[in-house]
Order: sequence, then C-alpha cells, then structure tokens
Amino acid sequence: MTDCLFCKIVSGDVPAKIVRETGRTLAFRDINPQAPTHVLVIPRDHHPTAAELAVADPSLLGEVVSEAHQVALDEGVAEPGYRIVFNTGPQAGQTVFHVHAHVLGGRGLNWPPG
Repeated sequence: MTDCLFCKIVSGDVPAKIVRETGRTLAFRDINPQAPTHVLVIPRDHHPTAAELAVADPSLLGEVVSEAHQVALDEGVAEPGYRIVFNTGPQAGQTVFHVHAHVLGGRGLNWPPG
C-alpha cells in the first residue's frame, strides 16, 4: 500500500526508531508516546485491522502478540506489568489502518482505559 504510513516504515521510506524485527514483524517507538514505554508492533504485510488479520492469518496475529511480549521483556516492563492494545476501527481510536499492537508500560495504567 503506497499511502500507508506503516508500510512506508516497513519499506524504509519513512524513518522509525526500530526496537525489534523479525521476518514477519517490526516493532518501533511511537512518535507520540502515552507511557514511558510505548512501542508499536506491526506485521510487515498490510492488514487494516486486528479483526481482519485474525481472519486472514491467525498465526501472524499470534506472532504480533508474541513480539509485543518480547518488547515488554526487552524494555523491562514485563514485571510489574504492561498493556497490549489493539484499536480496531475509527470509533476505537484507530488512526493508521495497518494493524498494530501498542505496548504500553513503565507507569501505572488506569482502568478503564480511554
């Protein structure tokens, strides 16, 4: 997708602070962090939402979640805890329509979110 910001990050056309990468995923720092640790984990292939990825390739969705956990470990926020968030659709706050998991940690995260 030529107009997708995250596809441009995957291709290297848009710079990002990469923290992890695998053959099928990429993790990079959010440009507008909402917590001391705020990393986005995306599949390299374009899928608009988490729901669409779950239908198209459930194993890739599992890899995104697994990488999110590894980011939390690498960033030192796995203990005492962290949050993984998928915003799915505009009403949920999704603004870039390339599925991405937000890994948030490093401070107390209130409930309910939003």
